[in-house]
Amino acid sequence: MSAELGALGPIVERKRREVARIACGRGAIWAKAELLPQGRGFEALRGGRVIAELKRRSPSGGALRPGLEVGRVAADYAAAGAAAISVLTDAGAFGGSPADLEAVRAVVTTPVLRKDFTVDPVQIAEARALGADWVLLIVAVLGGGLLDGCLEATRRAGAHALVEVHDEAELERALTAGAECVGINNRDLRTLRTDLGTFTRLRPRVPAGVVCVAESGVRSAGDVRRLVGEGADAVLVGEALMRHPDPGALCAELVAAAADASAQRA
Repeated sequence: MSAELGALGPIVERKRREVARIACGRGAIWAKAELLPQGRGFEALRGGRVIAELKRRSPSGGALRPGLEVGRVAADYAAAGAAAISVLTDAGAFGGSPADLEAVRAVVTTPVLRKDFTVDPVQIAEARALGADWVLLIVAVLGGGLLDGCLEATRRAGAHALVEVHDEAELERALTAGAECVGINNRDLRTLRTDLGTFTRLRPRVPAGVVCVAESGVRSAGDVRRLVGEGADAVLVGEALMRHPDPGALCAELVAAAADASAQRA
């Protein structure tokens, strides 16, 4: 599995070790999650929307915004019209932490996605306990019956899963497992290179009733217009926002581009 994941292999192995350390508290984590009300669903993503992301660095982009104030920028995103906020909570590769998610949850009412590498259902309970409405499930990481198990855990925790795919076989697995929201990632896991053509190729295979998100490689309003025009219900943008001097202003520009492309598509 590690070799198949390419550059992400070492990250996933590290994540398994991290999860093992919280296993002793599994019962308490689930108890906290199950006391919370149901998280927000994906209704907010219909009609050409933007998911704005927060991260300090990435394996492909290096340092992006080391001094990121997640609460302040999240509030700017919400004011700019972002439909949801994505928060990287992985420390080793992205410089994030669970505290970042809690800080964002404290200042926005929009849905919040915990972006991390889920390798065990307890992480889903942890995400909900921290305030996440949505969790990321990467099909390439979840072999065997683990994808089904994590989707069941998502329902148990009162959360919702954005199920990420990179090719036709992964998309088929996601749909067979019953994914309600599919994220088509334009980044190749082995090389970390992006190609928006990945979305173009896979989008027609996603049924009408499944929410479809375009992920990675979005650098401009033109990219947002292209992806929404090709059928994206929402576009997730991270690196471009983090590198911009005013992430909130760029977010507003991308939100407007998505709305314009959606209107033209209609």
